[in-house]
Amino acid sequence: MISGAPSPHSNDSQPRFVVVTGMSGAGKSVALQALEDVGFETVDNLPVALINAIVTAHEDHSIAIGIDARTRDFNATELLSVVEKLRQQSNMKVGLVFVDADTDVLVQRYTETRRPHPMATERPIADGIEMERRLLAPMRSGVDLLVDTTKLAPADLKRIVQGHFGNSSRRRMQIFLMSFGFRNGLPRDADQVLDVRFLKNPHYEPTLRPLTGQDSAVGSYIEQDPAAALFLDRTIALLEPLLPLYEREGKSYFTLAIGCTGGQHRSVYMVERLKLWFNKQGVPVDVRHRDIPRLQA
Repeated sequence: MISGAPSPHSNDSQPRFVVVTGMSGAGKSVALQALEDVGFETVDNLPVALINAIVTAHEDHSIAIGIDARTRDFNATELLSVVEKLRQQSNMKVGLVFVDADTDVLVQRYTETRRPHPMATERPIADGIEMERRLLAPMRSGVDLLVDTTKLAPADLKRIVQGHFGNSSRRRMQIFLMSFGFRNGLPRDADQVLDVRFLKNPHYEPTLRPLTGQDSAVGSYIEQDPAAALFLDRTIALLEPLLPLYEREGKSYFTLAIGCTGGQHRSVYMVERLKLWFNKQGVPVDVRHRDIPRLQA
């Protein structure tokens, strides 16, 4: 049975002040919404000069503010200095979040929404993105949470932010299971990655190829490989003692990613089997099959 004591490092009665910054189009608004959903008062595009006034007026409430290169009077060095002074002098617990994404993905997002990039009104979108990236570069080294949203859905960004800043005294560590295909790249938000490409591959069976690891026929095929049960048993033996230790040390969320070649059969099956095991232990988990939507597109 997986269990864990509350983190000795957490103090959820202490108000928090979180600055959310990052690249335009990377998900700053989604991150702010995630914090609002767990009880933060949020303000977007707040000038850096007003941060101290907001903190002084709301020291008994948890606050999250959005600041990026579009904000009037933005200066990365000055913002880092303000945040550091608050960490030293304020009674609030201060955090800094940076959301980022690959340039080509940001270009695609702006193209699809037909919105102009704030720094590329008269030039290509990619030029504006690179200009903004240079302005924000000093911020990356001082953050508490850096989230790359290149391959994340908005719901994934929300649960990462809420897992990091949510009230840990009210719930256990959140566990997330993800299947993926190595040919589509490693998941950047995984805490641990396991590889099941050694298992018999249903892709080479014509009747199974169009199915996924959620289909019983695929499951029956994979179960014929003795290595499948071995992998499942050893993975459970690895997780069972370690997860309570992560939780004890204050980790709010844990993401286990399991990969096969295409993210359709073997990894999906193993994630579903692990989900069943966790549920039998009374531990709720969230599941995402990252690359199945690619197959359905």
